[in-house]
Amino acid sequence: MTSTSLHQWPAQGRVHHGAALAEVLPGEIADATRVVLVTTRSLAKGALVASATAAIGARLAATFATMRAHSPVEDVLALAAMLRESDADLVVALGGGSVIDGSKVACLAVWRGIADAGELIAAAASRGAAPGNWDSAPPAPRMVAIPTTLSAAEFAPHAGYTDLAAGRKYRALDPWMVPRAVILDPAATLETPAQLLLSSGIRALDHAAERWCSTAPQPFSDAVSRQAMLMLAEGLPRVHRHPQDMAARTLCQQAMWLSVMGGWSGVPVGASHGIGYILGAAKGVPHGITSCLMLHAVMRWNAPVNESRQRDVAHIFGGEEAGPAIEGFVRGLGLPTRLHEQGITTDDIPGLAARWNGDAPIATNPRPITSAKELEDILRLAA
Repeated sequence: MTSTSLHQWPAQGRVHHGAALAEVLPGEIADATRVVLVTTRSLAKGALVASATAAIGARLAATFATMRAHSPVEDVLALAAMLRESDADLVVALGGGSVIDGSKVACLAVWRGIADAGELIAAAASRGAAPGNWDSAPPAPRMVAIPTTLSAAEFAPHAGYTDLAAGRKYRALDPWMVPRAVILDPAATLETPAQLLLSSGIRALDHAAERWCSTAPQPFSDAVSRQAMLMLAEGLPRVHRHPQDMAARTLCQQAMWLSVMGGWSGVPVGASHGIGYILGAAKGVPHGITSCLMLHAVMRWNAPVNESRQRDVAHIFGGEEAGPAIEGFVRGLGLPTRLHEQGITTDDIPGLAARWNGDAPIATNPRPITSAKELEDILRLAA
């Protein structure tokens, strides 16, 4: 059986979209007695966290507000220790992809009794692995996610975490890691800096565009990926021009939800995602920005094998070639598109390319990549 002949639904019960956090969160925690709220320092003193804290009420056992970008191993282990000490039976993750991914991996550490960095790194799964079945009894604690960006981490049964000292990013995988419920409150994105929100929207575009341009497409993936691109093409410029346009924010949230659904059909992403993992771990480039830098370059490099598919993408974003059309769209949002804008020079390129260990999603790129030299070629297209 090939990877694209099986459609797997995640173990996610509900998605509240266009919903108000204060109205729906109480119902999502009604069966819990000890809730840990996870967020970041930047959000901890704001109105959003205050609203979540009030909604949780007396069930709040602890707050963890120190999850950093890229979900460092140290932060994940500290959160796991808090979950054990507080005897938490539910986690509410409020923040972007790093908060949500870090919370997922911390829950996994509790389930598996992982308490040190070596064990956590050893628990990493292959990027090509499938999540498996979720027919057994669910472990505890599980999660409710309230995203503040458009990264779509809350819809996946996998999560990234980083060994900062080694500059390496790892991936955990378990069918139960996907949050049992997601609350898409457009107001939850209002405290997110504009560049972070918009660049995470390009991350969502990356999810959809790489799957649309796959050489092993599936009808379900095609449907959701194309619709996601259409909605992002409309919604992101509206948010950029009119930051208080709540309908546009809702449109973008629903688009990023659609953007990851193609993965449920087994359709893989490619080198833009894979190089992004390298840039994040080695250079600290935020996830969304990695997509701003690499998606257009990977499209250019892949054009010889999927030009007809790319033409559809180009037309959605107002051009005839996908690479230039995507780069122009990203530029129009006031976002960077070149490595040198993030302080990455051509001298850095060979070392970055050498970090690839042969695994997916670079290994599932539509135009096969067989060497670090070819990765260098792609990186130079983004220089």
